[in-house]
Amino acid sequence: MNEILVIADAALMAERQAWLSALSDERRLSAKTLDAYERDTRQFLSFLTGHMGGPATLSDIHTLRTADLRAFLAARRRDGAEARTLGRNLAGIRSFLRHLERKGLANAAAAGAMRSPKQPKSLPKPLSDVQALAVASHEAQLNEEPWIAARDAAVLSLLYGSGLRISEALGLTAADFPAGATSLRIAGKGGKTRIVPLIPVVGEAVATYRKLCPYRPAADEPLFRGARGGPLQPAIIQRAMQALRGALGLPETATPHALRHSFATHLLAGGGDLRTIQELLGHASLSTTQVYTGVDSARLLDVYDRAHPRSVSKH
Repeated sequence: MNEILVIADAALMAERQAWLSALSDERRLSAKTLDAYERDTRQFLSFLTGHMGGPATLSDIHTLRTADLRAFLAARRRDGAEARTLGRNLAGIRSFLRHLERKGLANAAAAGAMRSPKQPKSLPKPLSDVQALAVASHEAQLNEEPWIAARDAAVLSLLYGSGLRISEALGLTAADFPAGATSLRIAGKGGKTRIVPLIPVVGEAVATYRKLCPYRPAADEPLFRGARGGPLQPAIIQRAMQALRGALGLPETATPHALRHSFATHLLAGGGDLRTIQELLGHASLSTTQVYTGVDSARLLDVYDRAHPRSVSKH
């Protein structure tokens, strides 16, 4: 607290303490959140001290510009703060400014006009090949009803074996699986259609399900059915996956979508090229595929070194 006393005048510090007390007493925020907001505003006031050339005052806060906030975030970024931290910094400052605005002591428009830093895409961690194969196997399924166990295995096999989104797998119709099919036509996001291979083990899993299923959907109806015969809902597969996590000792990150992520990651590790994986996943942008498969510059340089005619290792 001694540091704070020299970076803001008494009036501003009193308002800051009143705001923190209100967050604790009235809004009942957790101690962890309060600590974060205290730290965020302390860092901001410290920045303003150098930015304004003296201890921050209510007048400084009242005339705060968007450029001042951008300068603060830029300084924090130079200190190594990541996008998630910067977003929280901005949230704390906005809350403080809104408190002051309600008392007629500040204008929160500058903070309100600021966009939060773009957050990095968060992806589920891929399963190992052994884990993914176990999850998608018929033997691992926990439902005691044989046709439902076969259904769950078929859906999970499509996620891992063909890289489908769960919505794409559950949207497949009976007509999408003609006898002897070796590929599937998938209508993905934005109406974009792609062709994905139907490898034998996945085709066999679907065939087993169709043989055991007591329902016979029409050609244009969803192939995968719920216990009462209606279209299968994603939540059912998510719950089945949750049960498998416990039975197989898998981490919380093992979700249905993680199987699609595993499909892409394992293809890349096996020598697949990004452009082909992009097509199989139905990504509009190659950069999305690069993030999705966790490709970094070292991996790209390794591919270049092994494959490009101008590679140093080839001379």
